[in-house]
Amino acid sequence: MNGLKTALLLGLMSGLLILGGRVIAGERGMTIALFIAVGMNFFSYFFSEKMALASSGAIRVSETDNPQIFYRLAPIVKTLCDRMGLPMPRLWVIDEDAPNAFATGRNPAHSSVAVTRGLLQVMDDREIEGVLAHELGHVKNRDILTSSIAATIASAITWAAQMAFFFGGRRDDDDEGGNPIAAIAMMLLAPIAAGMIQMAISRTREFSADAASAQYTKNPDELISALRKLETYSQRIPMNVSPSMSHMFIIKPLTGASMARLFSTHPSTEERIARLESLRRN
Repeated sequence: MNGLKTALLLGLMSGLLILGGRVIAGERGMTIALFIAVGMNFFSYFFSEKMALASSGAIRVSETDNPQIFYRLAPIVKTLCDRMGLPMPRLWVIDEDAPNAFATGRNPAHSSVAVTRGLLQVMDDREIEGVLAHELGHVKNRDILTSSIAATIASAITWAAQMAFFFGGRRDDDDEGGNPIAAIAMMLLAPIAAGMIQMAISRTREFSADAASAQYTKNPDELISALRKLETYSQRIPMNVSPSMSHMFIIKPLTGASMARLFSTHPSTEERIARLESLRRN
């Protein structure tokens, strides 16, 4: 059901982009918009991992690079990967005090999991396992690719909306002409609609990853405890992260942008905990 919902939402975003192309330049604009979407998704597929890691300032963790962190995380990740049938991802650490984590990569064979130093400081190994299982759930479900595609199409829709405004909804030569009202509507409403669809995709994926954590740790209390800590600290410690990347983290970082927090890409922590508690009862 979650997979079907995600496919439907991505289809809606693609349709919105193609509609924007028609507002700008008629049939020709629809074709251009389609090629833009395909091209941006191709770029996102191969380069989203590198872009996300570079944007977050992540530092590689291995037996030779940050070995103390590696030997704390690697055994937990290896055990979870064996249970989930996943290859070992690359591990990274982000030099931030706010506890948080994210996964990225185009598929399980090319994936990375990054945690902040703050997360390592405030959580015990049991809670860290719950968080890592959540992130590996994203990898197993290929959510990291889905999120990248959604973000890419949303950016393209915003671009199309801006073009509609600047060029006044110009149509093909054999059309009757531009429609300035449609152009203004595209500029105002399309980015909002794209953002709402992207939020719906992200929220659906978070619930699925939470369920994966409960399933593969065999103890939803691990993630429940971790989410409570994440919620507490996220309200106190700002995190230096690009707003365009905030949807990738296990909990929305506090970036200081109060308006952005009104349109969260994450479900409420209370709802996530309630769903995990229902799994415990079952």
